[in-house]
Amino acid sequence: MSQLPAFLTLYRELVATPSVSCLDPHWDTSNKAVIDKLSGWLTTLGFSVTVNELTRQHGKFNLLAKFVPPGSDGRGGLLLAGHTDTVPWDEGRWTRDPFQLTEADGKLYGLGSADMKGFFAFVLEALRGLDLSKFSKPVYVLATADEETTMAGARELAAFGDLRPDYAIIGEPTSMTPVTMHKGHLTEGIRVTGKSGHSSNPAAGLNAIEVMHDVITGLRELQSDFKKRFNDAHFAVPYPTLNFGNIHGGDAANRICACCEMHIDLRPLPGMQMSELYGLIDAKLQPLQQQYPDAICLEHLHEAIPGYRCDPDSAIVNLVQQVTGNSAQPANYCTEAPFVQDLGCQTIVMGPGSIAQAHQPDEFIRLDEITPAQQQLRKIISKVCLKPA
Repeated sequence: MSQLPAFLTLYRELVATPSVSCLDPHWDTSNKAVIDKLSGWLTTLGFSVTVNELTRQHGKFNLLAKFVPPGSDGRGGLLLAGHTDTVPWDEGRWTRDPFQLTEADGKLYGLGSADMKGFFAFVLEALRGLDLSKFSKPVYVLATADEETTMAGARELAAFGDLRPDYAIIGEPTSMTPVTMHKGHLTEGIRVTGKSGHSSNPAAGLNAIEVMHDVITGLRELQSDFKKRFNDAHFAVPYPTLNFGNIHGGDAANRICACCEMHIDLRPLPGMQMSELYGLIDAKLQPLQQQYPDAICLEHLHEAIPGYRCDPDSAIVNLVQQVTGNSAQPANYCTEAPFVQDLGCQTIVMGPGSIAQAHQPDEFIRLDEITPAQQQLRKIISKVCLKPA
C-alpha cells in the first residue's frame, strides 16, 4: 500500500490522461491508458484485476477489480462503480488546461474532476485507509467505458461472469446525496423520404416536409397523452417527455422536398417498458405509414436506456443516509444504474462533486468536499465489508 501515490497525485494522473468518449471520431479516444493506471493502483492495494475489451466498441475497455477475503464464501459485498470517460471540451470556453489538475479559489479544476474520473481517486484513498485482512465481505471496483455516449461498457457487465454484490454505489457527482431514481433516455431519428419535383406542380411529387408536419402533429398528441396517462410525483416533471431536438430537409425553395429528417429525445419514467414506449410511437405513426407507404422510417440513434428506481427502504439507502446525513433524491439525468442494478444488487448513485459541474467548461470539485467524502466512503465500505467488532 505504501507504493500507492498520494491522493492528489492519483487525481492529477487521472485528469491528465485523455479518455474522451464521443460519437465524432475526431474527438473519440480510447480509455485504455486510464484502465491501465487503475489496474496498477488496485493491484498495489491487493486486488485481483480483470480487464475486458468491449465487443460493441473495440479499443474501449472495462475493468473489474475485486478483493475476496480469505475464508469467505465470496458472496455479496459492495461494488464501487464509475465510468472512465469524459465528454469533449470546448477550448474556447476553458480558461485552464483541461488535462492539468489546477488548484485555485478553493477548488480543483480539470476535465473529469467531478464527472467522474476523480471518483476513482476517492475510492483508492478510502481503501488505502482500511485493513483488508479484516474484511468479511468482498469489495469490488468497476470502471466502465463510453458512459457519455452509448453506455456500451455498462451493457457488457455479464462478461465478468457471476458478479453478484449485495450493494452498488455509482459515484456520479451528487454532492454525496444518494440518488435512488431517474428517468430513462431514448434518442430516435425519423426520416421522411418523399419525391422531388418542380415546385410549380406540387402534385407531381411528395413533399417530405409536409409529411413531417403530419408526423409532428401526431407526436404532439403523444406529448399530451403522456401527461394524461403517466405520473410520478417524485419528479419535478412528473410525466414522460418528448422533445423535438432538430429537424432539417429540402435544398431549394423551388423544389419539392424529397427528404426531411428529425431527431427526438424521450425520457420515460422508471418502470416503463421500452416496448410499451415504442408501441405508443408506432400507434401514432401507423395511420401516416399507411397513407404514405415506405415513406416514414424510425431509427434508434442509440440503444435505449431504461429508467431506474431503488427501493427507498432498502438497506443501502438507509445506510448512506445515516452516514452522509443526506436524504435520497431523484435525478433528471441518466446513469449506468439500471445496468448495474441488473446484477441483482441494491444500487444507488452517489459521489463527491456537483452535477452542476458535469459537461461544463472549467469543471471543478471544491476542496472542502474532499475530506468529508473520503471519510464517508471509508465508513460505508467498513460497515458493509468489515468483520463485526
